[in-house]
Amino acid sequence: MSPVGDVAKKRSLQKTETFKIFKTIMNETAQNLFLSEQKAKELFKAIEDRGLITPGKMESQLSDEIVQIAKEDFGVENHWGKKIVRTGINTLQQYIADPQDLMIQNGDILFFDFHPVFDGWEADLGRTYVLGNDPLKQKIKKDTEAAWHEGNAWYFKQPKLTGAEFFKYATELAQSYGYEFGNAIAGHIIGSFPHEQPDDPNDLCLDVHPDNHTDILQLDKKGNKRHWMLELHFVDRKNNIGAFFEQLLSEE
Repeated sequence: MSPVGDVAKKRSLQKTETFKIFKTIMNETAQNLFLSEQKAKELFKAIEDRGLITPGKMESQLSDEIVQIAKEDFGVENHWGKKIVRTGINTLQQYIADPQDLMIQNGDILFFDFHPVFDGWEADLGRTYVLGNDPLKQKIKKDTEAAWHEGNAWYFKQPKLTGAEFFKYATELAQSYGYEFGNAIAGHIIGSFPHEQPDDPNDLCLDVHPDNHTDILQLDKKGNKRHWMLELHFVDRKNNIGAFFEQLLSEE
């Protein structure tokens, strides 16, 4: 083989190896995020199994109990975002709000939004619970979860997608189920702790926000694929109830 042929072969092998390494890194990142989310699901299940979601308890008390179990049973020392337990009329409140601490009542609807860090990898999980059999509360809980899976499938069909377009989709999705969209964003990136931040703190390029007009499917500064959360907050203002469902976007 000629020297030119040798060089071409070496370059081809280098490209193949680079691709394999890139693919392995991405698989490891996705796997770590998936495993972290599975542990967050186990944490929520532990709360359910211990019967801690009960009337007569303040939101803050239940939040503290979740944090304690996360630390004692799962070794969680860090939570990268606000820890949220919201019940009753507080389920209408946006993430950024700090509403009055309410007591959980019989028949309430409530939701969790927690961000534990497992072995250096972030999780972000949102779930809704209904105490009792109120059909409207059961329906909004079921609808929000169903809509999330619909949005997840839609996301993976998009060749390009801005944060603004994704937010518009989420708000229209809420409307298609008969609700309002209740939050200022509909998702964000996630990764190893702490995850990537924009150069300008006021830049919304890493949020699913109506003012983010950049393609959220583009690679990060290091050439790595970003991983995104979809968070759906549906509210029914007529009946003063809301529901929340959030987890990592993944090809199902």
